[in-house]
Parts: sequence; structure tokens; C-alpha cells
Amino acid sequence: MSKLSHMDAEGRVAMVDTSAKETTARRAVASARVLMSAETVEAVRAHRTPKGDPLETARLAGIMAAKRTADLIPLCHPLALTHVEVRAHMEDAGVYIEAEAATRAGTGVEMEALTAAAVAALTVYDMCKALDKAMTITEVRLERKTGGKSGVYERRKSENEG
Repeated sequence: MSKLSHMDAEGRVAMVDTSAKETTARRAVASARVLMSAETVEAVRAHRTPKGDPLETARLAGIMAAKRTADLIPLCHPLALTHVEVRAHMEDAGVYIEAEAATRAGTGVEMEALTAAAVAALTVYDMCKALDKAMTITEVRLERKTGGKSGVYERRKSENEG
């Protein structure tokens, strides 16, 4: 087993020193789904939800969350994000969310994209919970990333799909 990057010589959790890493353009895209009843899907489509527009609210919440990732995840480095975009649209089974984050840094933006997608999904739940407490947040996952030493990652259709 290779050395764990977030452990020091004594086995304690530690933040990685990225000062020697090359600054490169980095981008990551993550996604999430919120599964809901057909009645809730129809209410969202018809703009009949008690708290207002869940898709627009989720989009803004995701953007805000990406900017606060280092405050939420203990070993994440604070990053100067150069771009964050969150897209949310209706599907037959609920809401599909895609979040994209970019920076020029010595570490990646996967956690920022994942945090944006997860918080956007939680926001959809919050906005619709009066209609459907049985909603399920699912498939929070990295779709692709570019930049850095590990290069390009693109999720294949068969990865972790049940």
C-alpha cells in the first residue's frame, strides 16, 4: 500500500503541503440526482412549490457552497475559484444537478464541484420537503476532472452503476 497523502510520519491526519506542486488550470464536474414522486416532479415543473423555485435556489446554493468547501471539509485547501457553475434540470424521476468548478492552483477542485452538487441537491430537498419527505438524494459523484499531475479523469458509463 502506498503512503497515505494526508497522514504525517506519526500517523496523524495532516494537510498536504502543496507549495511545491505546479500551478495549473484545473477543472472538475460533479453531479447528483434528487429522486422524487411524480406529483412532486409535476409541482416543480408547474412552479407550485411552497418555498419558490427549487432549481434556481439550488443553483445559487451550490455556487455558494463551492466557495466555502474548505470551511466544511477539514483537509481541503482554500482555493481561489475562477469559475463555478451549477446547472439543475428536471427529469422524469426528479432533478439532475451538474456542478462545475475551475481554478489555477497547485491542487484540484474535485471537492468544490462535489460540494456544490451535494448542497444543491440538499437545497432541492429543503425546497420540496413539504411536498415529499421520501425524496432521495443519490449518485453524488465526480464526472470528470482535468489538470494536475493525475491528468484527465472521465467517468465511464459502467463505473459504479447498479
